[in-house]
Amino acid sequence: MLLSRFASTSRVSSHTFLSRSMAHEAVIVSAVRTPVGSLNGALKTLTAPQLGAIALKHALESKQIDPALVEEVYFGNVVQAGVGQSPARQVALSAGLRTSSDATTINKVCASGMKSIILAAQSIRLGERSVVAAGGMESMSNAPFLLPRQNPAFGKFQALDSLENDGLWDVYNNFAMGNCGESAAEKHNITRESQDAHAIESYKRAERAWKSGAYDAEVVPITIKGKKGDTIVKEDEEYKRVIFEKIPSLRSAFKQGGSITAANSSPLNDGASALILMSAEKAKELGLTPLAKVISWADAGVDPIDFPIAPTVAIPQALKKANLTIDDISLFEINEAFSTVVRIAEKLLNIDPAKININGGAVALGHAIGNSGSRIIVSLVHALKAGEYGAAGICNGGGAASALVIQKL
Repeated sequence: MLLSRFASTSRVSSHTFLSRSMAHEAVIVSAVRTPVGSLNGALKTLTAPQLGAIALKHALESKQIDPALVEEVYFGNVVQAGVGQSPARQVALSAGLRTSSDATTINKVCASGMKSIILAAQSIRLGERSVVAAGGMESMSNAPFLLPRQNPAFGKFQALDSLENDGLWDVYNNFAMGNCGESAAEKHNITRESQDAHAIESYKRAERAWKSGAYDAEVVPITIKGKKGDTIVKEDEEYKRVIFEKIPSLRSAFKQGGSITAANSSPLNDGASALILMSAEKAKELGLTPLAKVISWADAGVDPIDFPIAPTVAIPQALKKANLTIDDISLFEINEAFSTVVRIAEKLLNIDPAKININGGAVALGHAIGNSGSRIIVSLVHALKAGEYGAAGICNGGGAASALVIQKL
């Protein structure tokens, strides 16, 4: 009888989000990001761990948090060839954390940075940790070309582009992720004109955000040392490169006669972002005012070719756990792997486009793949007003997505 009652209780609790009485609140006390650099642009000399360390240092210093307090680090990184052992550990030690702290590198493709935040929040909710750093990083400029170890005895070598192979290629259908985007656009009747209109708006929102100072609180400058002196990079590079007049006439990038182009796709980029999460009790003990509270999260899977629709599965799951609806959410951040991803989310979830990526998205800002999942959370934290709920979703290769719901405090 006792075993039966215990089993029944276990079944119920396994399907119920941790109650406030059972778990510690996970709050975000710091959230920053580097500028997003263009491929082979201003940040090309920095490795992913170097970018991650810069972001983490600023996240700690901006709130005067002692690095010795951080017990664990989760950092996303996708293209790891040549980066060196344990990229997240490199970030932790380079940022001044204790050698006794732990660090884990997360690879969930584009959702890596968000999954890192989810793992940090879970650790705090379970009471295992009280201070955790999370984020994401990528230097697509430094992704190497690979040669097989079994070299041919005679003839040419076939080099493999690690950036394409490990970050941008659907291994299940053996074609580029953009072909998945084309498939999704066709299935959901998302036109070229609709995608182009979204891309143009993303660029315009990014420009307005920078001009209005909307990004000032979240973006930290990077000093690049050079032979002719130091260069300070303090602004995203990508959004200034657009030529609006050319967008309608661009050729399709992945399929003849297709709707996805270089303009309505996210570009290839470098960047990092970092957040410091704590239990609410720890933040209070340290006299820190939290920026936001982590409310709920979810991960969802779909067929690999349908990965662009995966956020429309993950976001409702996260909202359901929080007993919230689409209408309860003031702002959304949905990663713009392609403009069609956002257009599909608007359509299937009935979201007002004015609520999504209000300061521009990855089409305009850039998509440093291991970084984007945490980058959009950083942006969401700073865009929300006190008391408002925000939801973020990001699709990832292989047919999946992660989603996170927060409340601004």
